[in-house]
Amino acid sequence: MSVTERAEQLAQWFETWKGVRPTLKPVAGDASFRRYFRVAEEGRTLILCDAPPETEKNREFVSLAGSLAAAGLRVPAVLHADFELGFLVLEDLGDQTLLPLLTTRTVDGYYEEALGMLEALAVADPGDFSLAPYDRALLSREMNLFPEWFVEGLLGLDYDQSARGLFTALQTLLCDRALAQKQVVVHRDFHARNLMRLDDGALATIDFQDAVLGPLTYDPVSLLKDCYLRWPDDQVRGWVLAYRDRLESRGLGVQKADEFLKDFDFMGLQRHIKVLGIFARLYLRDGKPAYLGDLPRVMAYVQAALAGYPDSEEVAAFAAWFDDQVVPAAREQSWFHESP
Repeated sequence: MSVTERAEQLAQWFETWKGVRPTLKPVAGDASFRRYFRVAEEGRTLILCDAPPETEKNREFVSLAGSLAAAGLRVPAVLHADFELGFLVLEDLGDQTLLPLLTTRTVDGYYEEALGMLEALAVADPGDFSLAPYDRALLSREMNLFPEWFVEGLLGLDYDQSARGLFTALQTLLCDRALAQKQVVVHRDFHARNLMRLDDGALATIDFQDAVLGPLTYDPVSLLKDCYLRWPDDQVRGWVLAYRDRLESRGLGVQKADEFLKDFDFMGLQRHIKVLGIFARLYLRDGKPAYLGDLPRVMAYVQAALAGYPDSEEVAAFAAWFDDQVVPAAREQSWFHESP
């Protein structure tokens, strides 16, 4: 079915529910196959979501919306849903994402509030959520996107047996470290593009359908080492340690500061290696080139984290290969630019 036919079907479905034929106004989407439309209805606006059931986790989204709200997070209310068709009616949270609001003057306040949201998730009872575990298989499967889509697919490098061995050793180390952390409710894509500033000034979160039970530092990495912007390392370190202290004050068993930071950095390596593969796949498979411009920043995150742990044999070996093979190949690409 074409996108035009899907839109017509969505309009008919809404009309059957409300008795009013809507005018669909497209709203900017995301990296998924979902499409969003704003409609006017009885003096308010709503968001209609076309989320094809063959690709989107609609049942999980609806279930998690209720659980996250109960945990104290602001999320869009789900007003109506048809899982067979893949159509949802959501509360309209507006268009103001957090990303363009972040400046050197505003970031501390906004991140304090956002970390408060993550604190609520960290102390929430996982039994109140229906979550799959962020286990070794999933962590590894995510990282495997890197050699397939970024190294071979985008850069055209030969991913030989030697490179595979280096990658596998690092992958094992990062998975071990992640699984040893306290396992909590993890949003899994908690960053400034998925945080909305509401008219009352509060922050809400969206795009949470992939939530899992996973490592404590995963969501803080998504926020503080955001793939769409970067802050000075010392500033990030301060936010991380302040968050650690907040969790400790809530009675959550956390690592000592240096180990917490190491967990955070290694978790960042896992996420950013994965993201290199995801952004490459979005371009090569899905025809979405917009994310190519973010690849140099993500590469810079990877290089910085690798450089921070030269005493680790697995990290040092992978870093040498990354700097010797991956970085020069990336520099030849039209999308490459130096990232601060």
